[in-house]
Amino acid sequence: MLAPKARGRLGEVLLEALRNEPASWHNVLDVAPEHADDLQLCLWALYELHYRGFDDVSDALEWHPGPLTLRHELELRFEAELRERYRPRPLDGPFADALFSLVAHHEGPSLAAYVQRDAGVDHVLELLRMRSVYHLKESDPVAWVVPRLSTVPKAALMELQFDEYGGGDPNKVHAQLFARGLEACGLRSEYGAYLDEAPVEVLEQNNAMSLFGLHRRHRGAALGHLAAFEATSSMPSRRLAQGLERLGLPAQMIAYYREHVEADAVHEQLAVRLICGALVDEDPALAEDVTFGAFTCLDLEARLATRVLGEWTT
Repeated sequence: MLAPKARGRLGEVLLEALRNEPASWHNVLDVAPEHADDLQLCLWALYELHYRGFDDVSDALEWHPGPLTLRHELELRFEAELRERYRPRPLDGPFADALFSLVAHHEGPSLAAYVQRDAGVDHVLELLRMRSVYHLKESDPVAWVVPRLSTVPKAALMELQFDEYGGGDPNKVHAQLFARGLEACGLRSEYGAYLDEAPVEVLEQNNAMSLFGLHRRHRGAALGHLAAFEATSSMPSRRLAQGLERLGLPAQMIAYYREHVEADAVHEQLAVRLICGALVDEDPALAEDVTFGAFTCLDLEARLATRVLGEWTT
């Protein structure tokens, strides 16, 4: 994958520096992002140095102090915005039950419901392109959390991750299942293929997962995000599968969502009760971080759905 296209002045300067490795990074660090698209694209590119990198960027820059300094500054701005959006609610009773309640009572529009009943083929293909930014690296952000956990939540997280990565069978890795579905739909399946057309809300979703996963202090938020993601996946996956069937889209893409109907019904119990529940039992001070991560997952999905449905229905 090549480095993405810039979306503002900071992106232009940063991406030029990443490709050409300047002796000094002062010119990059002195440029402020012009807007949210610019900030989120730059943060995504800086995070990507820790995943698969770019064909036109040296691997040596992954831990270079210049990109790391800029990433830190952009992370502080992004985290501050996420916390400003956060609307905490009282968690009554056992923590796992309270977390399920928080997820169940979060309000927001549903892209899956629209796909199930009303979307056209072009709508679905657009949605698949947007989802590919995450689903082609599915579960990778939370893998960073594994060494930050103690035995009980670590074991439960590895049980969930083992399933996400195909139980040892490369043909069943969820990212690979999604790639095959994209190809069957006539879409590109290369990692990052549709990054340049992804709206800022998609970049925010992916950057939040990387932010939480890459920082030990955010391990609670990372697992709260995972719990909310899994707890809101099974029924939407069923609706998406039904919508794709209604439109006559390929069986490979339908199979991806059918797989998640059953898998995520199990994963939500693992994520909420055995991962987050165990984490908070061991360290009650992390309860607020878990809740923050769960809220962030739900809020960012609602923001994307609001934008996309607004465009599709006008």
